[in-house]
Amino acid sequence: MKTKALLLFAVLLVCSGGAARAVDFGLVLDQSAGYGGVAGNEDWDYTGVLLPRVSSLLDDFGSLYISAGGIAGYSGGEWAFMPELLRTELCLFDIAELKLGRLYYSDPLGLVADGLFDGIHFTFGTQAGSFSAGAWYTGFLYKKRARITMTGEERLSYYADVDYGDFMGTYFAPRHVVSALDWEHPGLGRLLRTKLSVVAQFSLEETGFHSQYLVGKMSLPLGAFLLDLGGSFEVKETSGDISMAFLAEAGASWVLPTAFGSRFSLLGRYTSGEMGGMGAFSPLTWKSQSSILQAKVPGTSMLYVDYVARLHRAFSLSLSSSYFVRNDLATYTGYPAGGGQGQGGYFLGNEFFGRLYWSSFSDVQLTLGGGIFMPSLGDVAPKLDNIWRVEAGLVISVY
Repeated sequence: MKTKALLLFAVLLVCSGGAARAVDFGLVLDQSAGYGGVAGNEDWDYTGVLLPRVSSLLDDFGSLYISAGGIAGYSGGEWAFMPELLRTELCLFDIAELKLGRLYYSDPLGLVADGLFDGIHFTFGTQAGSFSAGAWYTGFLYKKRARITMTGEERLSYYADVDYGDFMGTYFAPRHVVSALDWEHPGLGRLLRTKLSVVAQFSLEETGFHSQYLVGKMSLPLGAFLLDLGGSFEVKETSGDISMAFLAEAGASWVLPTAFGSRFSLLGRYTSGEMGGMGAFSPLTWKSQSSILQAKVPGTSMLYVDYVARLHRAFSLSLSSSYFVRNDLATYTGYPAGGGQGQGGYFLGNEFFGRLYWSSFSDVQLTLGGGIFMPSLGDVAPKLDNIWRVEAGLVISVY
């Protein structure tokens, strides 16, 4: 099946070559390095991605975009190299837009399904808003890019190293079929920005885990203020049992009246855990909610405060504080919940992080960051050591 898909794409590429009017090439080098950890157990890590891309217009009816990546990584004292096909799509447009290939999709919150998927996506704009529909398959994606860990078996597969002796069995993501219906209106009632989605995923693995989501987000701009309200309701089925879960978040941002550009933001998020007759919220793709603790969404609450300032044309600064609470004693088991102390507590602690951005040229960006997570500001394991981290990143684009 994979060979047929690659052959079809090659045919489309060759057939479209005669219609292409201009071809644009580019190359991006994205690398980052960090050092940190718990006192006495610090370590280095490095990730470098070389990303070539090519794009072309196909007369007046479409465009073609192809990108790939070579990923080099160092972690835990070992080096690894991984090839990957990234965003690669054939886009046909007239009255509507049709995309085929490896596409990027995100639900309104970016917390249910967010990333690259293989399939088809259709978008049609009307006066009542933009309507779209898509269907995708995940089994050809690189598992670290897909970030699918819905079951215990999928989590074990995700964290296992890729074995070149068993490349087909250790490289690819779990097999899920995903579909979505989306509606977006830029100014409902001439003011309210609204996004709604119905997302469904069906597992093709033996330990099938099927789930459906209703996701929505509304944004209300009020001068220098922006108010956001979003949430998701999930119905999931595993081993014949059906349960429900939900996620809710609210946020606000304020563009400050300063001589330089600056913004203050506040976000609160709650996701259900295994308690009160509800199940733990289970997104298709997981996302870390912070830079150090990297707590996943299920079974946690987070209060996030952020300040961003553009101090100079080339320099920007961000400072953030993230406080985490676990909503039950079973769903979240990461640090410091697994520390063996204070297991009856709910307050995990606070993370502080800052970043400095330098971008004097449009094709070069340098970032420096650092922060600390403090379990002592919670009651789960207040005697455990802090986690700290410093990091640097460099992105160079060649067009």
